[in-house]
Amino acid sequence: MMSTPSLLAAQAPRPLADRLRPTRLSEVAGQDHLLGPDGPIGRMAEARALTSMILWGPPGCGKTTIARLLAQATDLRFESISALQTGVADLRKVFEAARQRRDGGQGTLLFCDEIHHFNRNVQDSFLPYLEDGTVTLVGATTENPSFELNAAILSRVQVFVLRRLDEAALDALLARAEEHVGRPLPLQPEARSALLAMADGDGRFVLNMAEQIYALGGEEPLDNAALGRVLQRRLPSYDKSGDGHYNLLSAFHKSLRASDANAALYWMCRMLAAGEDWRTIARRMLCVANEDVGLADPNAILQATAAWETYERLGAAEGERALAQACLYLATAPKSNAVEVALGEARKLARMTGSVMPPMHAVNAPTKMMAELGYKQGYIYDHDTPEGFSGLDYFPESVGRHEFYRPVERGFERDIRKRLDYWAGLRRRRK
Repeated sequence: MMSTPSLLAAQAPRPLADRLRPTRLSEVAGQDHLLGPDGPIGRMAEARALTSMILWGPPGCGKTTIARLLAQATDLRFESISALQTGVADLRKVFEAARQRRDGGQGTLLFCDEIHHFNRNVQDSFLPYLEDGTVTLVGATTENPSFELNAAILSRVQVFVLRRLDEAALDALLARAEEHVGRPLPLQPEARSALLAMADGDGRFVLNMAEQIYALGGEEPLDNAALGRVLQRRLPSYDKSGDGHYNLLSAFHKSLRASDANAALYWMCRMLAAGEDWRTIARRMLCVANEDVGLADPNAILQATAAWETYERLGAAEGERALAQACLYLATAPKSNAVEVALGEARKLARMTGSVMPPMHAVNAPTKMMAELGYKQGYIYDHDTPEGFSGLDYFPESVGRHEFYRPVERGFERDIRKRLDYWAGLRRRRK
């Protein structure tokens, strides 16, 4: 018979998001690339052979649920801790209990939420228990593991990137809620779309809001204005083509590429006003400096890096000015993607000719035998020539010369073009 405390707990109200928590991996929304039959986590669960892993993704995308279901699918004891609430002494107790269970023949799946909040020393304390299999770690983080986790931890785990839930996945969650409650969510189509936009990829949020609408909305379908009153939130103007996180980033990037300085500054401010992490904006500007400005202005990447560092040192008030300065610098800089094009073409040729030997003058001859075989034969020390340029060809003889990098006639690349043309002329005369 169920004890009184257990009976009371079973009768206590549970949030809709908890009642709809998936019971199988196949029910987790929006993560088929990881959990499907061909997904890496799905295959591990099917084989009942888990490795330690880090789940990296935005809030409300299913990290905790996935960890619970993995423990269930592999008969591991599920232990959950939060880096925000767990100290070193608590961790020792968790590890000791896991060791005792292992000695008794049962493994432990240790779910660590917000693992990036543990400092480096605490992260190091996990290592021996990962090494000997005392625990199988499933860490959850909303931050880039490359920046937040020790290299030693990363070398012992697999990192899986969870996707923010798209509109279809969020709508599927609402449909599941409607089936559970037994009636449609009382929203007009435009209000339903606004709710999905407001959720911004967070499945837990959309279910919590649905529960509030069921409780307070009544029977008549709500329009946008009524929905705002029920939720006591200012609803965003719903625009599928412009208000999403990735759409704003795309508009920002394309404005910078198109040298539309005013539009770029506008989109940057839109993202900041919406609560976007400033690091996301700084990363995107580094991408633009690298991808779209390139060697047309070599200072562009320095400006973007300096803006990032300034924000880290001074905080939001001064930091946003630094972001604005970098934004305007990038937007007004000359543009060239010649570096990106050159890299792509060189990679392609490298894959095709990966085992071809360099020309003999390009390799050293540290031994007598190598010298006798012709290594370094024909080499000319460039600084010994009047122009500081030997004109030797450093491509493999069987490959021939290729021109990957073709500077544009804009900005600093105009000067680079002159140098390359000068050296090309010298090379032709030397031959």
